[in-house]
Amino acid sequence: MSQLPTDLLYTATHERVRDEGEGIITVRITEHAQAELGDLVFVALPEGEGTAEAGAACAVVASVQAASAIYAPVDGEVTGNNEQLSDSPARIHSDPYGEGWIFTMRISDTGALGELLDADGYAEVIDQ
Repeated sequence: MSQLPTDLLYTATHERVRDEGEGIITVRITEHAQAELGDLVFVALPEGEGTAEAGAACAVVASVQAASAIYAPVDGEVTGNNEQLSDSPARIHSDPYGEGWIFTMRISDTGALGELLDADGYAEVIDQ
């Protein structure tokens, strides 16, 4: 596995979070999750904007082998979806740090980001 970016936060359920500032985060799936799933053929984005609780399923990614839920990493409001993934789910693999994002959120409590994993903590999760 490649070196995990240290400027991102992670969840034990394989979401990768970028803090965009001002209470906004961008949610993607980790490279580990991408490798486990294989080539993605479908993405079901969150339905519109609305409240999401930490740990609640917000989206689904599917490959030929399996489907996997994408969970809200923190409490907040979904503020945007990457509609480009509907036509091109492979963007998640081809541009994981750019156009491969899944949804954005305005978080309820910025302190909740402190409960997410750093790169070292996530490395321990995937090494188990």
